[in-house]
Amino acid sequence: MIHDTSTLPDSPQELKQIIVDLQRRYERENELLREQVRLLYARIFGKKSEKGQMDSTAIQLPLFDMPEPEVEPEKKEVEVPAHTREKAGRKKLPDNLPRVEVVHDISEEEKVCACGHTMSRIGEDVSEKLDIIPAVIQVIRHVRPKYSCKSCEGLEAEGSVVKIAPVPKQIIAKGIATAGLLAHILVAKFTDALPFYRQEKQFSRLGVEIPRATMSNWSMKVAEACSPLLTLLHEQVRSGPLINIDETTIQVLNEPGRAPTSKSYMWIFRGGPPDKPALIYQYHTGRSGNIAALFLKGYAGVVQTDGYAGYDFIDMQQDIDHAGCWAHARRKFIEAQKGSGKGSQAGSVDVALSFIRQIYAVEKEGRQKEYSPEQMYSLRQEKTRPVVAAFRQWLEKKLLQVVPKSLLGTAVHYTFNQWSRLTTYLDHGEVTPDNNAAENAIRPFVIGRKNWLFAGTQAGAEASACLYSLIETAKANNLEPYKYLRYLFEKLPFASSEDDYRALLPYNLGQTDLAMGHIVSGV
Repeated sequence: MIHDTSTLPDSPQELKQIIVDLQRRYERENELLREQVRLLYARIFGKKSEKGQMDSTAIQLPLFDMPEPEVEPEKKEVEVPAHTREKAGRKKLPDNLPRVEVVHDISEEEKVCACGHTMSRIGEDVSEKLDIIPAVIQVIRHVRPKYSCKSCEGLEAEGSVVKIAPVPKQIIAKGIATAGLLAHILVAKFTDALPFYRQEKQFSRLGVEIPRATMSNWSMKVAEACSPLLTLLHEQVRSGPLINIDETTIQVLNEPGRAPTSKSYMWIFRGGPPDKPALIYQYHTGRSGNIAALFLKGYAGVVQTDGYAGYDFIDMQQDIDHAGCWAHARRKFIEAQKGSGKGSQAGSVDVALSFIRQIYAVEKEGRQKEYSPEQMYSLRQEKTRPVVAAFRQWLEKKLLQVVPKSLLGTAVHYTFNQWSRLTTYLDHGEVTPDNNAAENAIRPFVIGRKNWLFAGTQAGAEASACLYSLIETAKANNLEPYKYLRYLFEKLPFASSEDDYRALLPYNLGQTDLAMGHIVSGV
């Protein structure tokens, strides 16, 4: 901006050049602002699915890109194996659901034919309807008969005592909550994102008053009782060849020395053997890389993260291979696609997304054929390496052409700067191209946060971390959360050794264990 005309040159030619330079600068900045507006408009009113954006054919490829024409990578033919198509219609209801038969029969008179003979039953027509019984609250009365000796009554002998069975062990002693009630409340909040105040209203409609403060107190007591399991989960996460890490924000209202509006973080660490995954949630007041460094101390293997600078220290660890996230790189190009309009950048974005589609097509092929890690490694060397090499050459060329602050420039620079991390997965068959395992694990917490908004205290946030760890580990091991928590809360009071606690972890249980546990407990 020119504020003093005395500094302007007297030459008309130089003045014209200044005007041209200002015009170019204005147009460049104006285009960057238009990109941001288009991106914001797409975020508010457009489709949220990245897949929809990637597969969209609505955006027409330009004929030329600057400074020279660009061609999409050669498309390879994909063979689709023969398959049988299922008959369209309503899906069959699960066989494990209980059935109640209601027979609709004709009258005895109608069973007599016009010829006078009784008609014979030759079959039946069956149709199934789905019914539901709303939650039923019941009271479990624990009756402990008392016994005394009639012969000793009135005597002062040592044997004149009253005998009674010991109080049944409960996860919360001297309370009204059973394992089933606790499991129901905690699954409703931490799986179905139903805050305690809404559950309070539901219980009230059922005729029972359970204040939200009571439910909050129960959850913290349960988390305290389950704390020995967290140490074992921590070991399990670190025992596998891969650890996925992610973090998201959480607000805690009453925290010593911090304002209620302060931003805290919930961290997620996912790892363990592929067939026995474990998840650990941890509450921390900050997002420093020291948190991840402390968790990874002494670990050897692969660590997969997004591009957050707090994870840069991992690149310096000798025993750790740092893998990046192709989903984040793809997201940058999709944002550029949303903000590019119909300019020449649209073609460049489509070329980049075409490369990434080919990368994921190889992964899909391996999943469909159920390849082992060794087979995935070989497949990637054969099919993914050439695609990645071509993409790298394209990025190097684009770095010299794009405006760094534009959406496309941001995507190109991000992908190029993350390149060593993005290609790490090629050398490890058990690693996926993206960090979706951690993002999918953190998503239930994010959905819950949209409903309950904040945690009241630090203790409440730490209790939530414990319960999320157990529930999400159960889900990762294909256990139904309610059944697992109920089983856990019934058995946990009797655990006294490390082996006892280890036997209660989700990856050491199966559906049969949970079913048998309920039969034994009389549920």
